Amino acid sequence: MFRFEEPAYLYLLLLLPLLAVFYLYSNYRKRKAIRKFGDPELMAELMPDVSKYRPDVKFWLTFAAIGLFAVLLARPQFGSKLETVKRQGVEVMIALDISNSMLAQDVQPSRLAKAKRLVAQLVDKMENDKVGMIVFAGDAFTQLPITSDYISAKMFLESIDPSLISKQGTAIGAAVSLATRSFTPQEGVGRAVIVITDGENHEGGAVEAAQAAAEKGIQVNVLGVGMPDGAPIPLEGTNDYRKDRDGNVIVTHLNEQMCQEVAKAGNGVYIRVDNTNNAQKAIGQELDKMAKADVETQVYTEFNEQFQAVAWLVFLLLLAEMLILERKNPLFRNIHLFSNKK
Repeated sequence: MFRFEEPAYLYLLLLLPLLAVFYLYSNYRKRKAIRKFGDPELMAELMPDVSKYRPDVKFWLTFAAIGLFAVLLARPQFGSKLETVKRQGVEVMIALDISNSMLAQDVQPSRLAKAKRLVAQLVDKMENDKVGMIVFAGDAFTQLPITSDYISAKMFLESIDPSLISKQGTAIGAAVSLATRSFTPQEGVGRAVIVITDGENHEGGAVEAAQAAAEKGIQVNVLGVGMPDGAPIPLEGTNDYRKDRDGNVIVTHLNEQMCQEVAKAGNGVYIRVDNTNNAQKAIGQELDKMAKADVETQVYTEFNEQFQAVAWLVFLLLLAEMLILERKNPLFRNIHLFSNKK
């Protein structure tokens, strides 16, 4: 595993584009000034010792050295020892509805965007827990197997959108069943499924799947995203809304009754997600109530510093920059003239 002990120093790399632009602009001004004195080719013959390319080589060597020096300050490290450790935590599978109805904007900025933000906040609060993600519409599939790698979890979360599943619908039953099979075989650990949906186009089997999960000791919680009054579904890339076959604008409503039935069958809680942060706090408190057991996870416990290699590269680049003269070596020019006379 590769990491930086002091990643804040990597922000120094943002100075490199500014440095490059400044250098290129300076060269442009220099060439423009030379043209005022005469033809560039004639000026080059009058200044035979001036090299056209060496100043550029020297600059880019210095440029690379500055970039590597920023990396050096960030202290690059490689993980050298992978160990299995035990920590107190729970396992959580998040089943996220990505059907088109989740694009409705009765919850800002949209139901799906609000749900993704809620999940990100939930992951940020995790310390020793494990999390996995399932996305569903007409079908359900695993987006992220259960893991304690929260960085990967948030990366996968960012890539979620309705285009991942072409079949429309809301297969909550399939999502809960898949989540139930996705936990680790470890015994004694608290397990919970969090279904985030608006409950539209319910396809059946959700209550039965929640009951089956509860029988295995898995709590099924449901977060209902949206408002009962409903909202139209925007057509992406346009200012229009989705319409039915008769040309009427489709209005999608939060099906709270169905969400409550699933949560009750799964021995969990139902929470409505609105434009506040109350839902995130409520589900966090519910997870805190769960019995936490030893969760096994693999982590790197030792890291080797790699700054020596980077330091040598910086040294060699600066040494090369010092050894390269901006002007041509007169000795080589005299040898060239002598050979021409022969």
